Amino acid sequence: MINKHLLRIATALSVLCLMAFSVPPAKITIYLIGDSTMSIKEVKNYPETGWGMPFAYFFDETVTVDNRAQNGRSTKSFVAENRWQPVASALKEGDYVFIQFGHNDEVPTKRSYTPEADYKNYLIRFITETRAKKATPVLLTPVARRKFDAAGKVEGTHDVYSEIMRKTAQEQQVALIDFDRESQALLQQMGVENSKLLFNQLVPGEHPNYPDGKDDNTHFNELGARKMAEIVLADIRNLKLELANRIVKRAAAKTVDPQAR
Repeated sequence: MINKHLLRIATALSVLCLMAFSVPPAKITIYLIGDSTMSIKEVKNYPETGWGMPFAYFFDETVTVDNRAQNGRSTKSFVAENRWQPVASALKEGDYVFIQFGHNDEVPTKRSYTPEADYKNYLIRFITETRAKKATPVLLTPVARRKFDAAGKVEGTHDVYSEIMRKTAQEQQVALIDFDRESQALLQQMGVENSKLLFNQLVPGEHPNYPDGKDDNTHFNELGARKMAEIVLADIRNLKLELANRIVKRAAAKTVDPQAR
């Protein structure tokens, strides 16, 4: 009887010791840097929604998502406008930087145009300065635009700049989310008409922010932003980033019986 009593005491002490020495995960920040497909939208632009907006709600209390993405920005303009330096200065060990550019870098007629060699150099700068703070860079190829050929096959519009990012990720040994290919696959799966449901497509009078309607094949609505965020979350798990352990695992809501009182 005494031995059993001592065993219980020893077990209880072991549990208390484990509780005392278990260290909770450190709080971290995920910085999102990129363009309008990722950014936080003003109310006047709704239902246009950047995928970074729903993305922020999928993590536990140890994670803060700091979305610094801005409409119309390229790697070049993000640096020139001093948007990168505050992120680099604020980074701490364990943080992440999700880097998604290309939409505005690749268009020669835009002021934000970034030649291919410069685009690569800016990506390397983001990577190097992130790692210098013992934080983790993650590259994301630019998310697909909605474009189909006459046969209903989705067409890529970022081929050159997406490939530069893929090669840079390989050379720098950086985690890569191939957003371009994966979002194209989703659009193809949904098809020419149903894929419109993901974008800011509105008929005249449908929404007060767009009284004349909107035919937008680049920017997402709420549904599209969430679908794109889900692609990123799935890749975080597939890449086995430590961040995957901080994604909230919520139980599915129970179906409510309409006859219940």
